[in-house]
Amino acid sequence: MSLSLLSRYAFFAFCVLFTLFSLPFTDHDWIWPFTLLTAALSVLGIVDLLQAPHAVRRNYPVLGNIRYLVESIRPEIRQYLLESDDDRLPFSRAQRSLVYARAKNEGADKPFGTLIDVYRTGYEFIGHSMRPAPLADPGSFRVVVGGPQCAQPYSASVFNISAMSFGSLSANAIRALNRGARLGNFYHDTGEGSISPYHRENGGDLVWELGSGYFGCRTSDGQFDPERFAAQATNPQVRMIEIKLSQGAKPGHGGILPRHKVTEEISLTRGVPMGEDCISPSRHSAFSTPIEMMRFIGRLRELSGGKPVGFKFCLGHPWEFMGIAKAMLETGILPDFIVVDGKEGGTGAAPLEFTDHIGVPLREGLLFVHNTLVGLNLRDKIKIGASGKIISAFDIASVLAIGADWANSARGFMFAIGCIQSQSCHTNKCPTGVATQDKLRQRALVVPDKAQRVQMFHRNTLKGLAEMLAAAGLEHPNQLEPRHLVRRVSDKEIRLFSQIHVFLKPGDLLKDRIEADFYERMWAMARADSFEPATPW
Repeated sequence: MSLSLLSRYAFFAFCVLFTLFSLPFTDHDWIWPFTLLTAALSVLGIVDLLQAPHAVRRNYPVLGNIRYLVESIRPEIRQYLLESDDDRLPFSRAQRSLVYARAKNEGADKPFGTLIDVYRTGYEFIGHSMRPAPLADPGSFRVVVGGPQCAQPYSASVFNISAMSFGSLSANAIRALNRGARLGNFYHDTGEGSISPYHRENGGDLVWELGSGYFGCRTSDGQFDPERFAAQATNPQVRMIEIKLSQGAKPGHGGILPRHKVTEEISLTRGVPMGEDCISPSRHSAFSTPIEMMRFIGRLRELSGGKPVGFKFCLGHPWEFMGIAKAMLETGILPDFIVVDGKEGGTGAAPLEFTDHIGVPLREGLLFVHNTLVGLNLRDKIKIGASGKIISAFDIASVLAIGADWANSARGFMFAIGCIQSQSCHTNKCPTGVATQDKLRQRALVVPDKAQRVQMFHRNTLKGLAEMLAAAGLEHPNQLEPRHLVRRVSDKEIRLFSQIHVFLKPGDLLKDRIEADFYERMWAMARADSFEPATPW
């Protein structure tokens, strides 16, 4: 017992004794700094003994604080000293380095061969052609969004900034992203936090995301306000309207901007009171059935002057999306686009259970949405975007090959403006000024420099995509098909994606007998008048 006590309190006792015995000798130049240090540690030790929350500090005064210090810097130690280039936590060093290099317009070439084990199960690649195509102009990689019911179609880049709100991101981050989008001629999704003055400052194309809180177009009790919506939606800078049903990180959960991040600017932008947490409900109040949702889409299109209107969601129950598809057929109202968000997306903080175990990953959700629209002969009328952990040209190519028309990236563009993956976005203490409302912290983010990096990341990524396409014998991303994407399925076999997955043919879901069993069951369960299933499993 005595040895145990000695090990626990020896250092604290030493600090106290050294302070007491050295006080008479502080007139010596060499001793007073040590006396000051041990005095401070002695006070810390007394505080440790008197405090209640931390048992380690009470049992090991002074020394017990080392545990909390090391714990606080553990992510940084792991990221910079211990992790390998391929540890995805959630993005690997190799991925981040690629973004940083392209954003700075530096070479991203890799010497001495790949570090990836190309014989591991799950390895993927694009098949190349014996007769490569001429290198295409990345500026031509665009897609026209706007179906037959749209009066103002929009020509979008195949690579854009995904939804991130002002409030979650700083004013300077929003400025840099939007200015970069204008320089590069691609769009910037506002996120559900509405359109702030910083979105408008540089004039970049905007996609206005309309979440369940209806920020920027809400009544005092949080309902949708058509007049306020029309006033903003008809602005020429707003090119498309995107209804957010759910997001990849926490589908079905709703969202919250903590009260300490609700500044006067955010309050005015969103139309919410200060001093309270800003809540995004988990469900919309403007509609409650698929048919009502289609009518709401039609109403927004009319109020916006005929601009493209669509929705973003992370797939959950398959029959619910098929219910939306049935509502399209019943009402004749079609969205102009659908953005499929994968559960691997995640700029916002979310409960661990949601981050890890709720929502369908991007590729499976994307394939299901694509197949459903193909099976209903609607695919040529509705464009599909994809978002969820997209960083490189290969990431873009892989989602385009299985059904997407374009790809969005959130965290990739965050890296481009300086994010170091400190994972402190929800604390208001972002070390690079990207995800904070602290005025002093966000001053570190220099807008003109970071806007240039946003443009360079976009341009160099599409240049990489153009080079991949040329190697595959293609000239435009819309030529990518499942047969171009290959996966290793075992240590002895590789397969084309066209061999791995089921791809419906046009009109398959309109036939009396649907050959794909899963799609047949989901179609039978889907209802246009309700999100509830029509039949039990």
